[in-house]
Order: sequence, then C-alpha cells, then structure tokens
Amino acid sequence: MDIEGYVKRCLNNKIPENKIIEDGFKRITEIKTDMSEDIAKEFVNAVISEVKTINSYKSIEDSKLKYLLDCIESDVKMGEMGGGSRGEGDFFIHKQIARIIESTNQNTIVDSREQDDGGVVRADSKYTVVAIDGTHSRLSDFPFLAGFHVCRACLRDVFVMGADPVALISDIHLADDGDVSKIFDFTSGICAVSEAIGVPLVAGSTLRVGGDMVLGDRMVSAVGAIGVINDNLPTSRVRAEVGDVILMTEGSGGGTISTTALYYGMFDVIYETLNVDFLKACKNLIKHDLLKYIHVMTDVTNGGLRGDAYEISKTANVSLEVDKDKIYSLINPKVLDMLNKLNIDPLGVSIDSLLIIAPKEHADIIMEKTGAKIIGEVKEGNISYVIDGSKKIPLIPEFREAAYTPVKKVVGKMKPSTEEFEIMKEKVKKSCDDAIKKKEIVKELLNKNI
Repeated sequence: MDIEGYVKRCLNNKIPENKIIEDGFKRITEIKTDMSEDIAKEFVNAVISEVKTINSYKSIEDSKLKYLLDCIESDVKMGEMGGGSRGEGDFFIHKQIARIIESTNQNTIVDSREQDDGGVVRADSKYTVVAIDGTHSRLSDFPFLAGFHVCRACLRDVFVMGADPVALISDIHLADDGDVSKIFDFTSGICAVSEAIGVPLVAGSTLRVGGDMVLGDRMVSAVGAIGVINDNLPTSRVRAEVGDVILMTEGSGGGTISTTALYYGMFDVIYETLNVDFLKACKNLIKHDLLKYIHVMTDVTNGGLRGDAYEISKTANVSLEVDKDKIYSLINPKVLDMLNKLNIDPLGVSIDSLLIIAPKEHADIIMEKTGAKIIGEVKEGNISYVIDGSKKIPLIPEFREAAYTPVKKVVGKMKPSTEEFEIMKEKVKKSCDDAIKKKEIVKELLNKNI
C-alpha cells in the first residue's frame, strides 16, 4: 500500500480529511497490527499535511524553481509504453535516455548510445573504488531533484575514499502508472551533476516496480559511481590518529534538506542545495596532490555529524572533540535557520559537508584549497564529544536520524525499548546466519559441478 499515493488520490477527489483519516488509519493498522489507533491517525494526518504542503509549490511565484520541481508529464504511463518489458516501447525509451546522457560522454569508449548493457571508460589505477546510493524516497514526485542529489551523493562517497571518479551508472524503477517523463527528469538531474563535474554516465537499467503486480506511480532508483586511486592510500575512517585536526567545509544539504524544505513549504531553501561545492573541493585536493597529507575524509550525511563521529570513534578507537559554534558557522545560514525554526537537530541530520582529518601541519594548505575550517581535534578515547561553551557533551547518534518531515516526527515516536531492540538484533543476526548457510549450501553444489 502506498499511503502517500492514497492520500493524494483522496484529496484530488475532494474527499473530506476526516474521512481520509478514518479510512486511512484502518488500512494502516491492518498491515501494522502493533500500531495504536492514535498513532495511526496522527500518521495519516501528518501525510495529509505533507501532501497539502507539497501541492502548494504549484502556486509559488518563482518560475525557475517551479519549472525545476515540475515534471512535465508526457501523459504516457510506464505500463502503457511497455517500459521495463524489454520490447519496442522499452527500447524507444532507452533511446530517449541516451539523448540526455550523450553530452556527458566525452571520454567514453562505449556508452548508452550503443545500447549495450555496460559502459567502458579508460582508467589506470592502483585501487578501484565503487559506491552506490539510493534515491531519497520522498523525492519520488520530484525526479529531477532526486537524480541531482543521488548523483552528487554517490560521487561524494567515491571522492571521500580519495578516489577520482571516472564513471556513473544509474538504475530507475517506475511503477506501472508512473508517467514516463519521470525517467527523463531523473536522468537529466544526474546529468546536470555529471557534466558540471566531468564524470560520464555510461550505463544503467530501467524497469517497472514489481512489473504488472504493483500499481501506482512510485519511483525507486539509484546511482552508482566508479573511481580510481593511483598513488595514495584510501582515506578510510580507520586511519584517524590522535593529534590530527578535524576540518569541515560549509554544508548546504542535499536530498534530506531538499525534502525538509519541500514538506514544510520552505521552497526557497531548495536553491541552497543546488551546487557541486563538495565535489569541487575534492577535485581540488586531487588536482593539488593533497590527498597524501590526509588520513580520513567523509561526508556529513546519514545520521549527521553524530553518526559520522560515532562511526569514526568506533572504527579507529579514537575520540573526536568538535566545537559546536564552529560547526554551526559552517552550515549554510538559510539551511541552519530552517533547521532551528523546525526544531531539527543540525548535528543529527545530513548537511553534506566534507569532513577531513589530517595532521595539523598540513591544515593550512588543505583549508586554502577547499575552504574548510578547523572544528576540532582527534584525542585518545573511543567516545566523541561536542564542546558547547563549558559543556562537554557525548556526540552519539539517536535511534533514527533527526526527524526532518512531519511524518518522520510521528515515526520518531515509535522507538523500541532497549530490551525489545536487543531481541530484534538477535533475530536479525539469526536471519543473517541463515542467509550465510544458504550461500554455503549453494557453493558446495557449484563446486561439485566444476
């Protein structure tokens, strides 16, 4: 069931909100049998609020922003066209995708124009780095933004390992009733980043969500990036050392901040996220051969700085101590103002800053080439802290990333107890063990057949 799609259809058909809540909470509790009626009703009410807010963008006066947010529908549905069905209609869609992509492919040997299943680029490397990111689920109705931000995200993941990206791949699944135009808008968003940063989109996949069995217009998608490292070591988190300084660039947010702006009606903040500053900072580090001075790079994304600091502390067995005021000074002012107004923790949400950990003697040249500032230091220990005036507060993640939409604020109330969480972890571990056993069984069969 797509509760968001259900609410949209009801509102479009002028069904009263109290009727939507009454019917909607019953549908939800049929599936989520452990959810209380009160929470279910609050959840549906939050979805109604988000859908109404989203629809209000159509009346904004900023014509450029309105054009970016609008997906100009073709009035042809994915299923009607045979999209993802590997026939004439699907091949035609792929030819149109190639038209969008072709201007990104200046240095490719084989790309989407040849309609091959894979792309080929020239690359020499000591290490190959691969990353993939899924599109932000709440950007399904805004495919250009979805493509833009997921492309930027996977490129970040490659750059922060100290690699130079050489190619992009994409995957998009569009439900049977989804308009074909979403595929093109999504691809166009990817290619805006691709061309700005000079990394070609060389291959991809286009299918329907669930084939004939899933109705609706939901889009799910992902973009992957491949990068190479020639001389240096990967800048992975385990390399953080006591005595290193912690630097951070200004963050303006990406998919998460765009989603917050959309679902709270603060549409002008979306403009702040439309940049490739993070990627340019990384390219400068490579261009000026500065990666050899850097121990760790990461992007302040999922779980925010709380999540990154926690993971680095546990991985490298060190303590990160960072200054709150210095961090806040490096969050885009409009983004920070929005987070503060909505009571969203800036330390617990994706702000898309570049975080660098390096020896102090190299800090000046790194700051000069990236615009980063020093926000703290690596010390002995295994717990990270944020310094707020005279207070030293443990910097640990919450159960979920900071709630950044009305629906997420409701979902945030559904946190398991410590005891329940431990039981869940044991069940998940057993499930993983079972999967490993299946793998071993099949490996045995395969070995017998070799």
